[in-house]
Amino acid sequence: METDYTTMQPPFQHDDLDLAAAVARARPQLVEFLTQCPEWLLCTARRLVPEAALSSLATTTSPREKTSVLLDLLEQAGPAAWKHFAQSVCMEYDLPLDLEVLLMSSAGEGNFSQTEESGTDTRAQSSVPRGSARPRRCSSSGSDKDAKQRRLDACVKYRHLLINSIRQRYGSRRAAEAQEQTQPLPFNQTFVNVVIHQSKAPRLKERTEKPPEGLAGAPEAEECADTAVKVSDLLCSEAPAHTTKVIFLFGKPGIGKTRLMHRICQKWAEGVLPQFLFTFLFEFRQLNLLKRKLTLKELLFDMFLQPEDSPDAVFQGLLENAQQTLIIFDGLDEFADNMDVPSSSRRGPALTCPLSISQLFADLCHGNLLPGCTVLVTSRPKRLPDFLLYTVSVLAEIGGFDHKKVEEYVSHYFCQHSFRERAIAHVKNNTKLLSMCLIPALCNIVCICLEYLFLKHQMSVELPQTMTQFYIKMFLIFLNKQQGDCAGDEETQVNCNRKAILGLFDLALRGLEEKKLVFYVHDIPEDVKEFASLHGLLTVFEVKTSGTCPEAGYAFVHLSLQEFFAALCLMVSRRVDKNYLKKKFFLKSKWTLKNETKTEFMESFHIFLSGLSSRECRTFLMLLAEQDEAWVQEKQDVILQSLKKQAATHLSGPKVLELCHCTFETQNLEVAQHIGSLLNFKYEFKNFRLTTLDMSALVFVINSGQDLICLDFAGCLVDTECLEVLAGCENVEHLSFRSRRCGDDFAAALSKGLQGMGSLKKLELTGGSITAEGMTDLVQAASQCLQLEEINLQGNRIRDPEVKRVMDLFSKMEKLKKVDLSNNHLSLNAVLSLAKEGIVCRNVTELCARGDTMVIYFSGTSGRAQRSPDWKLEENKEHIIPARHVNLCLQDHRLLSQHAKMIVAILQSCPCLSEVDLSGNKLGDEGCSCLLESLPCISISKQLNLSQNHLSVPGMCSLLKSVNTCQKVMEVQVSLCPDTAILRFREDWGFASLPPREEPVFSTDDQQHGEESQTPATSQKIRLTDCNLQASDLKNVCAVLKECGHISELDLSGNFLGDEGLLQLFQCLPKLKMLRSLKFDNNRISLNSVFFLAQSLTALEHIKTMSLSLGHPQVVHLTFWERVSSTSRWRSGSLAHPKQEAKAQSFSLRDCRVGLEDVTRLCQILAQCPQLTELHLSGNSLSDQSIERLLSFLPSLCHLTLLSIRKNSLSPHCAVLLLNSINLCERIRVVEVRSSENAFLHLGASLQSQRTSCRLTGCAIGEGQVEELCSILEQHGWLAEVDLSRNQLGDEGLRCLLDHLHRVPGTCSLNLSHNGISQDGVLHLINAFVTSGNTTEVQVSLCSKATLIIKLASRDDPRKILRLAECNFQPEHLEKLFLLLERCTGLTEYTSSNNNMTVQAAERLLHSLRKDLGLLKISIEEPWVCRERVVNLLELALQASGSITEITICKDKTLFQLVIRFPHCLEKTESVISRLSLYKPEMKHSFCQRLCEKCAQLQQLRWSHMELQEDEAEMLVRVLLPLPELKMFELTSSSVAPAGIDHLISGLQNCQAIEELNLNHNSIGNEGCSRLAEALRKMHSLEEINLSHNEIGDPGLTNLAAVLLEMQKLKKIDLSGNCPSPAGGEKLMEALAHCKHIKELLLSRNGFGDRTAVTLALCLPHMTNLKVLHFQNNNIGQAGGLELARALVVCGQLEEISLSENDLGEQSIRALAKGLPCLKRLRRIDLKFCGVTDDASKSLSLGFQQCPSVEEIILSWNALGDGGARELAIALPKMEKLKVLDLEKNHIGACGATKLSEELATCPEIQSIRLWGNPVPKGLPETLTSQDPRLCFSFN
Repeated sequence: METDYTTMQPPFQHDDLDLAAAVARARPQLVEFLTQCPEWLLCTARRLVPEAALSSLATTTSPREKTSVLLDLLEQAGPAAWKHFAQSVCMEYDLPLDLEVLLMSSAGEGNFSQTEESGTDTRAQSSVPRGSARPRRCSSSGSDKDAKQRRLDACVKYRHLLINSIRQRYGSRRAAEAQEQTQPLPFNQTFVNVVIHQSKAPRLKERTEKPPEGLAGAPEAEECADTAVKVSDLLCSEAPAHTTKVIFLFGKPGIGKTRLMHRICQKWAEGVLPQFLFTFLFEFRQLNLLKRKLTLKELLFDMFLQPEDSPDAVFQGLLENAQQTLIIFDGLDEFADNMDVPSSSRRGPALTCPLSISQLFADLCHGNLLPGCTVLVTSRPKRLPDFLLYTVSVLAEIGGFDHKKVEEYVSHYFCQHSFRERAIAHVKNNTKLLSMCLIPALCNIVCICLEYLFLKHQMSVELPQTMTQFYIKMFLIFLNKQQGDCAGDEETQVNCNRKAILGLFDLALRGLEEKKLVFYVHDIPEDVKEFASLHGLLTVFEVKTSGTCPEAGYAFVHLSLQEFFAALCLMVSRRVDKNYLKKKFFLKSKWTLKNETKTEFMESFHIFLSGLSSRECRTFLMLLAEQDEAWVQEKQDVILQSLKKQAATHLSGPKVLELCHCTFETQNLEVAQHIGSLLNFKYEFKNFRLTTLDMSALVFVINSGQDLICLDFAGCLVDTECLEVLAGCENVEHLSFRSRRCGDDFAAALSKGLQGMGSLKKLELTGGSITAEGMTDLVQAASQCLQLEEINLQGNRIRDPEVKRVMDLFSKMEKLKKVDLSNNHLSLNAVLSLAKEGIVCRNVTELCARGDTMVIYFSGTSGRAQRSPDWKLEENKEHIIPARHVNLCLQDHRLLSQHAKMIVAILQSCPCLSEVDLSGNKLGDEGCSCLLESLPCISISKQLNLSQNHLSVPGMCSLLKSVNTCQKVMEVQVSLCPDTAILRFREDWGFASLPPREEPVFSTDDQQHGEESQTPATSQKIRLTDCNLQASDLKNVCAVLKECGHISELDLSGNFLGDEGLLQLFQCLPKLKMLRSLKFDNNRISLNSVFFLAQSLTALEHIKTMSLSLGHPQVVHLTFWERVSSTSRWRSGSLAHPKQEAKAQSFSLRDCRVGLEDVTRLCQILAQCPQLTELHLSGNSLSDQSIERLLSFLPSLCHLTLLSIRKNSLSPHCAVLLLNSINLCERIRVVEVRSSENAFLHLGASLQSQRTSCRLTGCAIGEGQVEELCSILEQHGWLAEVDLSRNQLGDEGLRCLLDHLHRVPGTCSLNLSHNGISQDGVLHLINAFVTSGNTTEVQVSLCSKATLIIKLASRDDPRKILRLAECNFQPEHLEKLFLLLERCTGLTEYTSSNNNMTVQAAERLLHSLRKDLGLLKISIEEPWVCRERVVNLLELALQASGSITEITICKDKTLFQLVIRFPHCLEKTESVISRLSLYKPEMKHSFCQRLCEKCAQLQQLRWSHMELQEDEAEMLVRVLLPLPELKMFELTSSSVAPAGIDHLISGLQNCQAIEELNLNHNSIGNEGCSRLAEALRKMHSLEEINLSHNEIGDPGLTNLAAVLLEMQKLKKIDLSGNCPSPAGGEKLMEALAHCKHIKELLLSRNGFGDRTAVTLALCLPHMTNLKVLHFQNNNIGQAGGLELARALVVCGQLEEISLSENDLGEQSIRALAKGLPCLKRLRRIDLKFCGVTDDASKSLSLGFQQCPSVEEIILSWNALGDGGARELAIALPKMEKLKVLDLEKNHIGACGATKLSEELATCPEIQSIRLWGNPVPKGLPETLTSQDPRLCFSFN
């Protein structure tokens, strides 16, 4: 709808305007008013009407009817009575002004004829006050009547004055229309009504908190949908009485806001809006000029029209008739002052109080002034003042023209021209031109240009392409238009008027910068004023700033024209440089408040600047600026570069549109392409209207880019004209509309353009009102878009689509993948029809109808079904195209039993169903039975879901029978709580050789080994859980089960079967010959059933595991060994189970409180099970007596390998009882009791050579248990380890233990850590160590580690080792220690670390330590070591007795270490001294001589982190290095001057006997390495060399490689952490290939890359003795890793491999795993940070199992999850020597960690599994660690 003033006529014509008729028309209004005061009316009537006449009121009950009867009686009483009545009511009550004037006129007073002339409608259209009538305060005296009459006369007169003034201003309609064609002004031509859209519910307050993306304060676009209205409707809308109605109209520049406001005034003067007695129009651009404050009276009279007389009476009349007053404020966006002001709370006095314009405006809107009036405000889209957010009653947008209005306007404009039809055709046939004409101002400009060109008789009319170019063309036309025939060309006109033109431009820019839109005469140069007025560019009007004479004001005919001229000023002015131009260019935001005060009047300024930067405008700018092309282009480039930068910033939807408009104006394809590439992910628009011009600009940018984009309109209003433009958008891949306004018409309009979008793949029209008709049109068009892949029509109104036709169309769309019809309130018939037609449609793969969801999936290929993700075909079978498979879901659709036959028919129609979901319906037993009976005739390959269909127990049994009736049923899963019923089927027989789909379950109960998880292809699974089955129901169930000979899994958990049901079930178990798993959880069994089940281990020998729990929940889970022949089993490349393994049985009982008699009975039963290998008891509250009784049965359990007791409180006495089991059963190999809660006994074969380990940690064992414990240990002669750590022995317990220690036979290790031992206890231990003959080693630390380890051995063991660390010894302790050590002459090694030993104490220690014969190693670690000079430390070494053979000084570790040989050999010393003195005479009688004497037999010299002074370096070279027996020299991480390095290398040349050389971390570099290489040539005995971390590159490495060819004795080389290139690495590998005896190759952190790795792989076969290979962090990828992994197979001697921190890839890991079985001696493998995933874990685990020597596996910082952890856990028991498994920083969760914990219990040799940094749930690490501390979740 649009406003059409031509159809609005006054409500009555002049020929029927007589008084009687007027009174008759006002009758309803008068009745309504007087009904509120019945008593007054009756009293008045009694005085004027005869009493007899009033008797007729007795029969009238309705108040309204009674009032009407009284008025009739008053009229009938005659003119005198009526006159008296009229005067009385007017004096007594406040009547509406029009009604009061009419009544007074009818009484013979007033001037009704004057009212008649004004065309006032005095009918009931006037607002009638609601509520009680208000009596006047004044009396009815004659003076009051006269005053009132004068006031009425004054109001009527002023109204007449207003009407005449407005009529004079605009003229009569015809005169105005005749004059329009002669006016030269732009924007002031023909008026054609514009389209107006009203908001339904503005909700502005809410949007202040969450603003939409578009207009601030404007309505959300969704709210404007389909609410086009007339202006009269807006003005006539109802409002509460005495409430000010604020109408806010907004619209874009040039949309016709001001023109419409003037038109309203004109129409009011013509009588079209009779509800208003007074109308005032104010323009904010004029109000800007007011510098003083005004009262409301001054605003209305001084600023608009003064009354001729009695202004106070007129103003009082206005106040009394506020509801009939219209005040228009035009151009709120042009107001320069701050509009956000608080409203005045004052009433009354505020009328006489002067206020600012903003305050007056705010108070009018709030109703503080003139309450009840109507305020009409217009503005461009901008942020509304805060107070308007709460006061706007009606919000509407002026939408400009539609196509029909454009044609109407052009026709009207050219009505007097012969080329009218030609002009109309020209506009209609040009899409871009038509888009511009939708904005009235631009339409006017287009018409001006067309008129000019047609009048010039130009046959070929070429119009500009952009708005800027149109403005330029219009400007030039106006220049020529006034010259007539004398007009010259454009250049001449510009040159003649250049000064005035540039002055006009400057005026425009100055006005915008100063926020001035109206100029006085003195503001404008005379020549500029004459030029602009002559050419119609400035308008002149009266400006009122006070009640005095008005002044002349000038303004540009439109604000847009002022912006255009201002932009031109920037582009042609020589005063404007590039920096200033950059500051002035920015995108106008609808939201930004920061710059709003600076840019309020610059709505189109940036667009004009962009347009002026186009190549087409360059000539015009050169002409204006009188500059060359380079000067103009430089300015244009500034704008273009700014545009490009804007595209790279974060832009909201409106700003993206602004940027597109600017880009379109440039018409620069290169810029458009650049911006399009940056915006390819930003096309998302929310909650604002898009015009056709917006869409044109958007399409221009999108089409200019090279990327396919997603275009998303959410809640935006997009007219059908926009869709015509969008049809040309070629680069849209995803198009989305989300709006309630999208209906069938919208879908039809969009359908017309779909085929033009050649790249469109996804189409969304959601949340609209599209019906089945619109959907059909849309799909019809979409079927022609062959590239379309997805259609989304969610949230529309497609209740009953044309199913067959639509599906036929879908079948033609070969690339279609998905159609979404969710939330469309589809009827049940529609759903079933879609299912029926959909599943037979050749390209449908899935139809999902779940409640309100309806999604159809298609194959997306030419009718071929997609490959199922469950099929894993081999590479050589990839060419096989599987048959089509269709999934059907009809869930939550209230299907009843009567629908079952229809569903069966639908299912039978499709032979390729894969999954069918009918859950959530109401089929019941009857409907489900109907389906199941037809099941053999229905082809379903995977699953049928009948859950939540109200099945009962009988219905469940019928479901169970389907296992027999339909051979394809593989699994039946039924549960009545929750209501679950699922049937799973076997895949097609053609794929029967593939394993059935299994859900991954990481549970020890479900799968013990990889091979065991495989089930035969014909096996069936039945799960009847939570079905409320009683023991009586089991008879029917068992009858069915007996007929199912292929059941492999049976789950009856969650029922009420009890002991009786369990007995019934076991009677039919022998017939279930393929049963592999039985679950009977939560069936309320008793302890009697536990004994019954235990007995069944003997009765049913094929039971493999039995896991029972009587806790909450109850658990009964049995697994069975396979009883069919091995040939019928599914094989995955592994062999069948060996016979002896197949007989093993495991029994687990958890959470079941058992007493002594129960334990006895259970053990007696289990003793009858000859194949029982594992017995697990957890949470059974076993007493000490029960455990003792259990242990007594161990000899009877002859095949038992593991007894575990978990979650059971164990007293210290009980721990000792468990330890004593080693003497009860000779097969026990490990006894482990942890934390007084968990105990494990590992048993093996009865072999005397096997040693036993006893670990009683954290068991609270104290002094009282030591004697009994020692007695037990003394009886056992084959102890390997006794661990009593974390107990409570204390010093006394230690003394007691030491007293018995000499009686313990054999060799073993005793761990007493964390037992509260003090320094005195340590000294007592050392005394025992000195005197004991079988104690070979003592290790003590009293720090936080609290370590205390004693090792016992046979008396012929020569070792005697004492290590003391952090014992906090005081001087008295040290003295006692030294005295003890003097007695220990057999000591072989002594280590003291941080024991408060000073240098003097160290000297005392060295004097104390003596030995008769042999070597003694002395190590001292104290802080003073790093502070002492080397000379001082060597002086300390001289204090030792004997000859020094090794000296080690590591200052970073504060370590000083000597190895001394006893006795001292004088002969060798003298020989060395004499030889050295011969060459170095200065050594005689000096420190060096003494050092040489002491170190004559020195063999090893290790110095680290030294800062050698010159004298110390010289001593090293002259004294120590020449020693004849020196075989090992190490100088690492030390600071030596360059000259010292040269001196050192020259000294090394004399060390011809040296065998090991370590110079790592010394920054030797290439030059030093080259000189060192020459020295190495003379070291013929060299076996090990370490030059790691020395910054050696290719030059040094090349020289070293040349020497390696001659080093035939070399066994170890370390070159890690240097900087060679891959080429240097290859040369090194080739040289190393000649080192036949090499054993250790350490080449980490060199960045060699794949080339070097491949070369190494080629050389490895030559290194037959290689034992250690470190190649971590060398940038090895898949190529190098694969070759290296394959080559390692030949290195059979390898013991250690490190390939960590290399991205090896999946294939390399698998190749390495495949070769692991060949590495029989491998002890350690490091694959940290190698990208190992779960996929590779299985092959790695298999490989590790076949490495019999592996002790440490590092897989940290990889991508292993629960699946990988599970595979490794399964492999743990088979890695018998494994000690450490590092899995830190992987993706292992609860399942994986739990599985590792469970398997770790069976692996006593494993010391640690590291799991730090894995996503394990909070709390689980503490739980698992408490069960087994070997699981480490902390960072170490």
